[in-house]
Amino acid sequence: MGLFAWTVCFALGCVTVQESYPVSSVSKSVCPQNAKVAVLGASGGIGQPLSLLLKNMPKVSHLSLYDIANTPGVAADLSHIETRAKVTGHQGPDQLQDCVKGADLVLIPAGVPRKPGMTRDDLFNTNASIVRDLVTACAQGCPNAVIGIITNPVNSTVPIAAEVLKKAGVYDKQKLAGVTSLDVVRSNTFVAEAKGLEVAKVDVPVIGGHSGITIIPLLSQANPSVSFPEEERERLTKRIQNAGTEVVEAKAGAGSATLSMAYAAARFADKMLEALDGGEGQVECAYVESTETEAKYFATPILLGKKGLEKNLGCGKLIDYEVKLLKEAMDELNSNIKKGEDFVNK
Repeated sequence: MGLFAWTVCFALGCVTVQESYPVSSVSKSVCPQNAKVAVLGASGGIGQPLSLLLKNMPKVSHLSLYDIANTPGVAADLSHIETRAKVTGHQGPDQLQDCVKGADLVLIPAGVPRKPGMTRDDLFNTNASIVRDLVTACAQGCPNAVIGIITNPVNSTVPIAAEVLKKAGVYDKQKLAGVTSLDVVRSNTFVAEAKGLEVAKVDVPVIGGHSGITIIPLLSQANPSVSFPEEERERLTKRIQNAGTEVVEAKAGAGSATLSMAYAAARFADKMLEALDGGEGQVECAYVESTETEAKYFATPILLGKKGLEKNLGCGKLIDYEVKLLKEAMDELNSNIKKGEDFVNK
């Protein structure tokens, strides 16, 4: 199939894939539903391409965009595209409630991006407040919506969102997830390149968190099965863990991973909307409240369903190298989680 034909097919939601487990597959299309999707941070580097991808989804009937500036222009631009979704733009705190009211799915990429030399933790003070305020609005305007947190540091911002929702009395662990799909997308891409495989057919689950050593790609569980010499496996694992920094440095101060993150978030949204509409077999790795490890929040493959996060599929059987990675990640992951919870509760 030619590139143009594939692009049109994707835009119309007609990509079909196998029905078995694959973590990274694009979901099968069903009849269009009437879903309202809100993007909070829609004028930013992630928000704009993410909104474009969402505008192309037949499942979306109302695309509601929010940011503190430039939202009317983004909304007007997208509204000229000949696809189903109605687009509305909302700018500034006074219009935030109108944006999220009645939303089925809220995606939050708002925040400042990383710059060279910055870690995700350096973003905490600014982005923590942004997530707190946006999730507070969601608790009031769309308490039953599924919320996907993209704003870094995800290891901390998801606990922040959870604590805000708890204080508002509307927390539902099936409705809150950190979007870690980009770690899977990168793993699939890098493994396919290393092994000369067709990337669309590669599935690599990624567990843990969404920064540095907390990102644990399960190369031993890749589908199709692959094997690497010890040194190559370690080198590939470190590349996946530090892929965000790779982009930050390549952009040389011009931003962080925006286009790949938008793609990954759109993939998460596509599968979630499919599942909310009754589509079966939708699986995506996500950072959620979990009992799989000692960490209160942990990313694993999740079966999505009509209620959101339907079933945690767990870590599967880990090889010794992956067990070592898990042990190395726990202190940082627990510290990140505590930092987020303390921000809200103190």
